[in-house]
Amino acid sequence: MMMDQVVKKEKYSMDKENITSEAEDLKNLEENQQEEVVEDKVEDQADELSVEEKLSAEVQELKDKYLRLYSEFDNFRRRTAKEKLELIKTASEEMMSAILPVVDDFERAFKANESEEDAAKVREGNQLVFNKFQKVLEGKGLKVMEGLIGEPFDADTQEAITQIPAPSEEMKGKVIDVVEKGYTLGDKVIRYAKVVIGA
Repeated sequence: MMMDQVVKKEKYSMDKENITSEAEDLKNLEENQQEEVVEDKVEDQADELSVEEKLSAEVQELKDKYLRLYSEFDNFRRRTAKEKLELIKTASEEMMSAILPVVDDFERAFKANESEEDAAKVREGNQLVFNKFQKVLEGKGLKVMEGLIGEPFDADTQEAITQIPAPSEEMKGKVIDVVEKGYTLGDKVIRYAKVVIGA
């Protein structure tokens, strides 16, 4: 019986030691886990700081790029506005230079007409100056709308100022007379032809 008690005591002390050792192991494990958690938190904070630093550096870089791009665009806008103003001021220079010889011809014609009594010669001189003037304008892209009489009315290039009864059935809705010529500059209509159409 005594032996049983000794065995039980030993067993009890061994169980106690095992339990104590397991408790210490658990305690150590918890402390290690807590330390790991703290280390992880410190690492996460360090990572967050580095991520924040990276993001703020990226934001600063993007701001710099934006400011440079905005400055470049603003300079471009100012430069093109200045060039546009200069172009508008001097756009007619080429045209005026081309017309000046015609103006000189008109002045010569006026001087010649003062002493000329033959109306046919005056008319002929005026016609020459007018033809030269038309050639200058055509050289700059100006074209007269011709051959409109008898053609169907076109609202894109013509302006109907009145309607009159058509002289024949086939002239209904067509141009009967041109009151004022129309002109195009390149493909753009700069003056609509004023026409009379048949009703």
